[in-house]
Amino acid sequence: MTEKAWGGRFQGEAIEWVDEFNASIHFDNTLIEMDVAGSISHAAMLAKQGIITDDERREITDGLTAVLEDYKNGITEFSVAREDIHMNVEHALIEKIGDAGGKLHTARSRNDQVATDMHLYVKGRVNEIIESIERMQKTVLGLAKDNIHVIMPGYTHLQRAQPVLFSHHIMVYFWMLKRDKERFSDSLKRIDVSPLGAGAISGTTFDIDREETRQLLGFSELYQNSMDAVSDRDYIIETLSNISLVMVHLSRLSEEIIFWMSEEAGFIQLSDQFTTGSSMMPQKKNPDMAELIRGKSARTAGSLMSMLMLLKGLPLTYNKDMQEDKEGLFDAVTTVTGSLKIMNGMLGSMTINEETLEKTVEEDFSNATELADYLVQKGVPFRNAHEVVGKAVLKCINQQKYLRDMSLEEFRAEHDAIEPDIYEVLAPKVVVDRRNSTGGTGTKAVEEQIRIAEDTLK
Repeated sequence: MTEKAWGGRFQGEAIEWVDEFNASIHFDNTLIEMDVAGSISHAAMLAKQGIITDDERREITDGLTAVLEDYKNGITEFSVAREDIHMNVEHALIEKIGDAGGKLHTARSRNDQVATDMHLYVKGRVNEIIESIERMQKTVLGLAKDNIHVIMPGYTHLQRAQPVLFSHHIMVYFWMLKRDKERFSDSLKRIDVSPLGAGAISGTTFDIDREETRQLLGFSELYQNSMDAVSDRDYIIETLSNISLVMVHLSRLSEEIIFWMSEEAGFIQLSDQFTTGSSMMPQKKNPDMAELIRGKSARTAGSLMSMLMLLKGLPLTYNKDMQEDKEGLFDAVTTVTGSLKIMNGMLGSMTINEETLEKTVEEDFSNATELADYLVQKGVPFRNAHEVVGKAVLKCINQQKYLRDMSLEEFRAEHDAIEPDIYEVLAPKVVVDRRNSTGGTGTKAVEEQIRIAEDTLK
């Protein structure tokens, strides 16, 4: 019997380095558990349909289980000459149980086999990513609840804008993660579809029962077109897109953590577990894990673009180009799960420097909008109030002081509507707590936001 599954048509021997280029076993061995599960279900269906005997089904099932155990125990060695995980598993099976193993591939092609493996893989990994996202949401929620009293500067254009609660700021990432989780959850209905039984392109002449294998493998639906079943990679693109967006969100949070930890800001300290030092400068404590997550976001986006370019010019149905759909996906899955775990650990062990944050919001002009709003409430048109406050800020900058350092006479020189209560109005806590509109940064509004967030997790 020829070494190649397709070798009967060929006379010449393959060149070793061509085999190496053609093979995918060095990365698609990741799919061995899915491949074995799909094969066991396929064998069960073949026996139920009378295409193989029940004794052959038992031999195949026991043999496949043994092949998987041998692989996990490091006993089985896969060969580049047999190209991929499917042919390597089948070869190992035939070596174990003989001719019965050769019947497993009846009514099946590697085209629908690999598609089945990939659907099982993506479904399992997406569910794991959803769980990781939920764990991080809980950590963010815990940070918000534990630090509900902490005020920090809010930024636009990386310039101080208005004081906000730290809880309000960090909760942004809870809602980002909520959208990420919803995207993954929604994508499952397009992932959870069985291609098994589609054959190479046009189905099979054997009396198979695709509904049986669908149920055995736990898929929700069947592909209704055999050509679509073997050529669809939309679900991989969608998964890579969802992963890329999670990584963009983690990258944005990483950028904030890096800034917050800088000596210029000094808002937080990261645990030694998630930082590194310098080989030359002994004083350094670097936020390398955050920087790595920020960098790895480019890597997952690259995998997405690679997959889009891979498919854009492919005719139906299967083409060897599709072998390139795996490495980028496997890497992206590993990257996002690792990044979520690292970020969760960083947040959970992060120390917030409350005194620094309190001093920061006392020594800036982030309460300037409050002065403008105060004048509006006194009947001054907002545009006029805006100009008055702008001029007051400029005078303070020139005199190297802040708005609350101005005397009442200085305030009234800017506008006679200003009363002694202005000092309380401009206090950071008052500035924050006056903003209790839905979704605002006021304590009551943030407490309600947290309550709603807790309900979404339930």
